[in-house]
Amino acid sequence: MAQDMRISGAPQALRAALMTTAILLLQIGAPFLLRAQGPGARAMTARPTVGSGPYKAVMEMDPSLPDHTIYRPDDLSALNQVRLPIVVWGNGACANAGDSFSSFLTDISSYGFLVVALGSIVHDTIGAPGQPGPPTIPARPTGVTGNDPSAPRRLPPPATHPVQLIDAIKWAVAENQRSESKYYKRLDETKVAVMGQSCGGVQAIEVAADPRVKTAVIWNSGLFPKPTDMGGGKTLSKDYLDKIHIPMAYISGDAQDVAFPNANDDFDRLTSIPVFRGYERGVTHGGTYREPNGGEFSGVAVAWLSWQLKGDQNAALMFRGPNCGLCVDPKWVVRAKHLDDVKAK
Repeated sequence: MAQDMRISGAPQALRAALMTTAILLLQIGAPFLLRAQGPGARAMTARPTVGSGPYKAVMEMDPSLPDHTIYRPDDLSALNQVRLPIVVWGNGACANAGDSFSSFLTDISSYGFLVVALGSIVHDTIGAPGQPGPPTIPARPTGVTGNDPSAPRRLPPPATHPVQLIDAIKWAVAENQRSESKYYKRLDETKVAVMGQSCGGVQAIEVAADPRVKTAVIWNSGLFPKPTDMGGGKTLSKDYLDKIHIPMAYISGDAQDVAFPNANDDFDRLTSIPVFRGYERGVTHGGTYREPNGGEFSGVAVAWLSWQLKGDQNAALMFRGPNCGLCVDPKWVVRAKHLDDVKAK
């Protein structure tokens, strides 16, 4: 049964009670929950280039994976026996620029994740305040005229393809098994997530059906009503969602976000798997990726990945239950299905 946890119309007394619950949740010790509560909290974090988590993170390229960008904790020896889950990322506009979301992905990595993004490093300062933001798909795809929803979704050929997300997974697994690798036995091959923004979100949806993937987060994205090959892989219709059997989350801006209706429709069609749908009021298709440490979207990402890939039940409180952290935040509107079916890891 789906839970619709909107709070905008709640009586004042109830809203006050819910906010009190949120404060209590923030006191349970999950640092990313605190960090995601507003600009005042974010201002206290470390420099955006290293992330706000317990590990200083770095962005780099590896000669053995030249078409990707890697985000990882700088001092791998400090992990001791902790193994990093693997997160692969598709960029907005399916761009071939692995540093397009550098603040966001660096911050995620600083909480103990190996993140591999499609594309090489092509900018020095993208993602920093005042610099160009992440690429996004156009509001109206090239070749489509008028507002006919039955028109084919014609887009320019993408610069990246879903198979490159699979390549990133294969590379990480191989490096974890290669004795000469700096990642040798430092990665958790059984804990893999796929994520992507906008066009990259469509790529992530395609790869989410891979049996190695344990969870997927779709950012400012969702499938079009008509079949589309915008991700550069298979032509995907809404029926493709039936192939996905893992927990998913759809995160976006509000109705200003061009992907808002697609994300809502995907959520409605996903009836048998755990799925979370959340959008932040006043946020557009560009998300919060350009903000220091990726803004609130990064806090949501870290919490979801920590829950799904590390079994962190404190992190689950951001999403699960009628008084979840995002449920009682007036900036957010959320819905959920089957989240109680997610078993503790």
